[in-house]
Amino acid sequence: MVGSKLQGKEILFLAYQSLGTAFADLSISPIYIYKVTFSGKLRDYQSEDVVFGVCSLIFWTLTLVTLFKYVIIMLTADDNGEGGTFALYSLLCRHAKFGLLPNYQTVDEEISTYHNTKYSLRSTPSSRFRRSIERLKRRKTLLLLLILFSASLGVTLGALTPALSVLSTIEGVQSRVTSLHKRSVIAIASVVLIGLFVLQHRGTYRAAFVFAPIMILWSLSIAAVGIYNIIVWNPNVYKALSPYYIIEFFRHTGTDGWISLGGVLLCITGTEVMFAELGFFSAASVRIAFFCVAYPCLVLQYLGQAAFLSKNFTAFPSSFYASIPDPLFWPIFAMAVLAAIITSETIISAACSLVKQSHALGCFPRVKILHTSRWIKGRIYVPELNWILMILSLAVAVGFRDTNRIAYAFAFTWILKAYVTTWLMSLVIHYVWRKNLAVTISFFLLFGSIETIYFLSACLKIPKGAWVPLFLSSLFMFVMYIWHYATRKKYKIDLHNKVPMKWILTLGPTLGVLRVPGIGLFYTELAIGIPATFANFLSNLPAFYQVAVFVCVKTVPVPHVPHKERYLIGRIGPKSYRLYRCIVRNGYKDVHRKDDDLENDLIMSIAEFIQLESEGCGTLDGSMDGWMAVVRTSGKFGTRLAVSESDNPIISSSSSSSFSDLMGGGCSKSAALKKLHSIYVKESSHLTRHRRHMYRFQLLETKFKNPQVKEELLHLVEAQQAGVTYVTGHSQVKAKSNSSFLKKFAINGVYSFLSENCRSPAVALNIPQVCLIEVGMKYHVV
Repeated sequence: MVGSKLQGKEILFLAYQSLGTAFADLSISPIYIYKVTFSGKLRDYQSEDVVFGVCSLIFWTLTLVTLFKYVIIMLTADDNGEGGTFALYSLLCRHAKFGLLPNYQTVDEEISTYHNTKYSLRSTPSSRFRRSIERLKRRKTLLLLLILFSASLGVTLGALTPALSVLSTIEGVQSRVTSLHKRSVIAIASVVLIGLFVLQHRGTYRAAFVFAPIMILWSLSIAAVGIYNIIVWNPNVYKALSPYYIIEFFRHTGTDGWISLGGVLLCITGTEVMFAELGFFSAASVRIAFFCVAYPCLVLQYLGQAAFLSKNFTAFPSSFYASIPDPLFWPIFAMAVLAAIITSETIISAACSLVKQSHALGCFPRVKILHTSRWIKGRIYVPELNWILMILSLAVAVGFRDTNRIAYAFAFTWILKAYVTTWLMSLVIHYVWRKNLAVTISFFLLFGSIETIYFLSACLKIPKGAWVPLFLSSLFMFVMYIWHYATRKKYKIDLHNKVPMKWILTLGPTLGVLRVPGIGLFYTELAIGIPATFANFLSNLPAFYQVAVFVCVKTVPVPHVPHKERYLIGRIGPKSYRLYRCIVRNGYKDVHRKDDDLENDLIMSIAEFIQLESEGCGTLDGSMDGWMAVVRTSGKFGTRLAVSESDNPIISSSSSSSFSDLMGGGCSKSAALKKLHSIYVKESSHLTRHRRHMYRFQLLETKFKNPQVKEELLHLVEAQQAGVTYVTGHSQVKAKSNSSFLKKFAINGVYSFLSENCRSPAVALNIPQVCLIEVGMKYHVV
């Protein structure tokens, strides 16, 4: 959690909340771990030593990987309180320049969240390997592919986790209702899955306040059942905590024991969620919750199941439910269903967050992102992804019809993701924490060797179901990288074809067209220079607005950008041209709601910039496209203009008038322009009636040392009252005729299909259609 140091009560409250989401996936593993582990040839080894050996493997794997790697070490590698794959990537981008984000500017390093107080950026030592990565784009691309593969695995888990958790829970009924057929179980599980995804769009935060109590009750219940089984069946099960039984296990089982490690692996599935959910809590609160509740409850449950199985070898197929005392079965079964639903919701939400972060870094098609909670920042919902995951989850549940095969796929996905995290964390230890090579290698060898053993065992399950996540994650990664590749190529073409400043100056203050009342916000991906789409716009329309603002919305490799540091304002050309540039800087986890008013923030920021420039912060006549200012850090911000809410319909009519002037106004214009104007007039009144806030700016009675400043501010206010129009590019990207077949398939096939079927830039930027003008551009990439 980003912010000041938390007090003791706040940490305890966050620890209580974290038990509802951060440990949900980890806490549900006891339902199927022994069942899956003993599903193969290991079932033939019916001895107490083998059962104790499996229990010992579970305990030490949980302790070494979950406790030491994640709880103690990984939670320390936060990015301003945020965790997850992209947090590690962001740290590497800032500290070692491993990133591929366009529009990098030195001024971005002055953002307060850019520098972490725990380590300095400026004194980071250099190395030959680091310099080689910084120089070679190919190595940066390999790192990006590793990040995208990890994100793809996280999205794939959004389909596997609901299928496994819900189906394995519903299967428990068969241990008491023997007449219930497998088809009925699949049907019930499918209904639950459909209901889970259908209700997702309403925002599960409405019921989130009960997540923590349910999961705490679930954890305490399975711990109580574990204690009961230890006392009743085998009090000597505590001996299984000794590593001696691991040696005995492999001595008795040999290769069959190694093959069964794919089931033992299920005890650490969900550990990545702790790190990914770090931004909603804090490292201290997660550690307290793990040490005080999650870890002891899980250990007691695993010991209890081992004690029960050591005396009931025939109960392997339904070990968890068979070990529950009869009077407690139905209450615990009901809690298991609720725990499965909470687990599924947590992983689906995490998948949505990964997609949002991938989109912010230019690696995912534009999708609709909804903020589901008014109070909890960062809880989002992606409709397109939700329905895709529902279809995939149903296909997995109905297609496999076997929790063992789904569990193999599930475990294989988690170990791949954990392995990638180990690689990334090793880079963070060396380049961000600045530890010597011995510490880095020790970390990698310790945890990498453990995960390699489990990974090799899990690879044997590829023919038995683990091929599904491998295929899905590869498909998601392919889509992500194609989108990134085409977007980056398009940006390079824009950068290469930008209009020279000399051309703008030769046009004069009128830009060679009629300047009509109003403000034109021209969206571009360039943070410097004039985009070629602007020249294309001027050559096709006879007029443009009296105030033009080039808006560049870009992502900075930080999780959040403070609102006061978000807007970077500058001037293009002489003051008489009334051309401004605004760079809107967002973090990769920033989510903006529909009620965020970019238009008014821009006007206030430009007004402040005009005043700051007159006070000597910039060049004398501002003829260069250079100096920019973060105006909201000024102590006088907001004192130049007065803002008031207004329902005056004049705003709409004046905006309509300026649009008419922009289109030419006369009857000599084309029928298409007349039709466009009539549509605008018809819909603008509808827009005015449905906008919650209409703002009106007025210049305060302030004494200005420079009369030109007052004149420019009055000009800005008049333009705002006339109306604001948004201009965006409508691009079409094609591969050149001499490109390879693979590149043509990627660009002309995959990217074109994605761009035609994803959300338009206007929707992604919350731009009202009635105020939108799109400029078509064609790109031919090599």
